[in-house]
Amino acid sequence: QVCVVFSEELQCWCRAVIQSVHHHTGRHQLRCFLVDYAKYSFVESENIRVPVKLCTKLPYRAKKCCLYCIKPLTLHLDFCEGPAKIGPAIRWDTAAIWHFQNLLK
Repeated sequence: QVCVVFSEELQCWCRAVIQSVHHHTGRHQLRCFLVDYAKYSFVESENIRVPVKLCTKLPYRAKKCCLYCIKPLTLHLDFCEGPAKIGPAIRWDTAAIWHFQNLLK
C-alpha cells in the first residue's frame, strides 16, 4: 500500500511503500521505498500520512527492476593452489554492488 512520508534527507513529502518497522530508542522508524526516487529511507512514524486518491493514481517516476542475464561474480581463493580465480557467486556481495553502482554513476 502506498502512503505519503516526509523524507528528512530530501526535505519533502514523497510517496512510499513501507518495507519494515524498527523500534529505535523508544520510537518507531519505518524503512520505506520512495517510489518516485527509487531510494530506501528511514522515516519516523509520525511523518506518515494517508495519500489523497489523486496521488495514488499518478504513475511512479521510478520502478524497481532487475538486470537481465547479469550474474554476480566473486573471487575464489584456494589456499593450496595459490592464484585466485573469478567465478560465479550465489548472490551479490557488498563490494560488487558498490562497484556496479559506481559504474552506473
